[in-house]
Amino acid sequence: MYMCVLTLLTGCTLAGAAEIEIIDDNGRAVVLKEPARRVVTLSPHVTELVFAAGGGNKIVATVTSSDFPPEARKLARIGDALQPDSEKIAAYRPDLIIGWLPEQADALEVLNVAVFISSPQSLAEIADSVETFGVMLGTSEIARNRADALRLTLESIGNSLARAQGSPPVRVLLQSGPDPEYALSGEHILSDVIGLCGGVNVFGDAASISPKISVAGVLAAKPDLVLVGRAAAGPTPVVDPTALAYWRDAGLPAARGGRVFMMDADMLERPGPRLIEAASRICDVIQQARK
Repeated sequence: MYMCVLTLLTGCTLAGAAEIEIIDDNGRAVVLKEPARRVVTLSPHVTELVFAAGGGNKIVATVTSSDFPPEARKLARIGDALQPDSEKIAAYRPDLIIGWLPEQADALEVLNVAVFISSPQSLAEIADSVETFGVMLGTSEIARNRADALRLTLESIGNSLARAQGSPPVRVLLQSGPDPEYALSGEHILSDVIGLCGGVNVFGDAASISPKISVAGVLAAKPDLVLVGRAAAGPTPVVDPTALAYWRDAGLPAARGGRVFMMDADMLERPGPRLIEAASRICDVIQQARK
C-alpha cells in the first residue's frame, strides 16, 4: 500500500501510507484507501480510458452511451451521461465513480463514494489520464506501458511533421455532426489534433465549444479542408459525399477540390486513446491539402 499524489496528472510521489491521493481534472483531491475494485463510469470516454488502463474488469456499471471497446456493451447501465441515476449508482456499491462534469462531484457527494472528474484538454493529457487511472485501479504497469505507447505515437507524429514547419497552416473546418449547422471551436480537444498536424481551426476563437455556423461565415473563414464527424463513418478519413455536395453547392473552394472528409464521430469527439490513434490519419489528409 502507498500514497500517490499526482499534481495536474503529472508528478507522482510515493510514501508509506495506505492511501492513494490524486488530484483530478477539476483540481480536487480524491482519496482512496486502496486501489478501486468496483468502478462506475459516467462518460464513454472515461470507459475507454479505464479499459486502456487495464481496469475494464473493475467497471460494474456505466452510462448508456458507453459502447467502446466492444466489451463495454455488456456492462450494466445507470442512465444518461448528463443525468446518471444516483440510486442506480448506489445499487452497484462502487468504491470509485469517475465522472466528467465538475457538478457531478457535488451531486453524488451524498453517496459518500470517491468521485474523480476526468476531462482531458489535450492529447498529452489523454496519455497522462491512462497512467493516472492505472494508479487508482492498481494496474499501474499495464497503464504506464499503454500511456508510454500513446506518448510515443504523439512524438512520432511530431517528428514526421517537422519538415512542414514554416509552411502556412492548413485552415480546417471541424464540422460538428452530420448537418452543417455547428462547428467545434478551439476549446474542443480535436482542435489540439489539428494544431499537432500543422493546421489551424478556422473557428478556434469562437466563444462556445460548438458555435453555430452559416454558409456565409464558413466562406469568409476560407477553410482549406472540412472534417466531419459521422456516426456511420470509419476510423480513417474518407470523402464525405453528402457534405461534399453541400459545400460544393455553397461555393466552398475546398469542396471543389474534394477536400471534405468524414470520420467516426465518437473517435473524433471523445478525449480517449482512439483520438491519438486517429491523429496520424488526420495529419495525412491535412498534409495532402498542403500540396
